[in-house]
Amino acid sequence: MSTVNAPYRPKLSTLMTICEVNYMLLLRLLAGKEQQGESRHFFISDFLSFELTVNEVTRYTSLVTIKQVATINGVDLSIFLRPKMVIRLYHDARMAEVVSNQDVRQIKPRYDYPNKRMHLPDEKEQINQFLTEWLQLSLQLGQSHVALS
Repeated sequence: MSTVNAPYRPKLSTLMTICEVNYMLLLRLLAGKEQQGESRHFFISDFLSFELTVNEVTRYTSLVTIKQVATINGVDLSIFLRPKMVIRLYHDARMAEVVSNQDVRQIKPRYDYPNKRMHLPDEKEQINQFLTEWLQLSLQLGQSHVALS
């Protein structure tokens, strides 16, 4: 029996592991001081930095936004390069999940392929894995400073 045409089936255990790692990494970046309105900037190079903003803090969840900030010769390239994710941290489950990516909300666990927006079948898993890599880069190479809104 060939599995070439079999529909993609999300592996919940893989996604949960990725979300647990993201939670840990985000807590390290936030340094345990998440206050609503707080922003942290992680400078990777002269041309590349990331901004992590705490949008909402409740008893069981927090909502943060991470976005790339790129400037060359004083020109803000964020208009053209818009890597931006909104992440919900679930403190009771100790997990962090991407809830919006590039302003696409409610990312499905599985997409039929091809589809109108050309989402990959495992889009949700890949987006959360990308967040892991983004957070690791910020922790390894980023120098940060905190700004309160």
